[in-house]
Amino acid sequence: MSKSRAPVKPWPTPAQGAAIECSVGYRRRKHPEEATLIHVDVGTFSPPVVLDLSASSGLLDAAGLEVTEHPVPSSPAQFQSLVDGDLQVALTSPDNVLAYRFNPRNPLGELLDARIVGAVDRALGLGLYGRPGFIADDLRGARVGVDVPQSGFALALYALADRLGVSREEYELVPLGSTPQRLEALLRGECDATMLNAGNDLLAEAAGCVLLAAVTDHFTPYLGTVVAVVSDRHLETARLLARALTATCARVLAGSCDAEVVEAAQRRLGLDAALAGRYLDQLRSPDGGLVPDGIVDRGSLETLAALRRTWLPQVVDGRDAMEAALAEDSGLVDVH
Repeated sequence: MSKSRAPVKPWPTPAQGAAIECSVGYRRRKHPEEATLIHVDVGTFSPPVVLDLSASSGLLDAAGLEVTEHPVPSSPAQFQSLVDGDLQVALTSPDNVLAYRFNPRNPLGELLDARIVGAVDRALGLGLYGRPGFIADDLRGARVGVDVPQSGFALALYALADRLGVSREEYELVPLGSTPQRLEALLRGECDATMLNAGNDLLAEAAGCVLLAAVTDHFTPYLGTVVAVVSDRHLETARLLARALTATCARVLAGSCDAEVVEAAQRRLGLDAALAGRYLDQLRSPDGGLVPDGIVDRGSLETLAALRRTWLPQVVDGRDAMEAALAEDSGLVDVH
């Protein structure tokens, strides 16, 4: 089947580009003895502060990695780029890995050898946000922004709206792409509500937007970001990156780099000092923050599978696709 492919490109603003090439540490080594670094292109949705900290702390260097970060406009674009080789590793929702590994009706229309290599966070404040003055009853007839209707954040949105008493049929879905794109759309009035996290939620609240429901108040345990690959070609590289990110998470949770976290959150996410402090608190939240050991726990996978089973059920060869995903030999999670 013919597929459209969104190009992988650098972060669009000069400030973001400078942060990636200089401050974040995605820089070229200059000495001959340092020429053996593994270069890895990583696809991301929101600027990942933990990756920034891994670079500035020297943990990426210690892992032998030279990382270039690429924003992706949507989850289908991210996984198409992994298939095509434009990206080697993704920082993505684990639900995307579930979809592309087990659901043949995923947006790319084929099953992929996608797997999770390590866990990074538990969604960092993920919640359903409405424009200023919005209340839950306003969801009826509202325009609600999603990445794509089949994404994990979209499934969480359906579940939260349902908990608020509004059924899936009572609002209009508007595909708007990645979380930063949806934040901009919400602030411009192009949608009435959407799912936000990872600093985008804090910017929304600062602009007067309203938190209608938080994922961690209704669905725990939950995973928001994982390190993922397609095929085993770049599996060892992904393992090295996952270990560096896990070490960074442990440092953040131990309180040994608070100033660096606040600085990176201001620079990468556009937060002021007060919001950056709140972001640090989010990283340390036991329910919604960083994963200290990088382990993908079964409880979180069961939460994600239950959301997909409820809101986008899929039967493959007479079996529920999520039943296969949770099998011990499913291959969903890299074991090394």
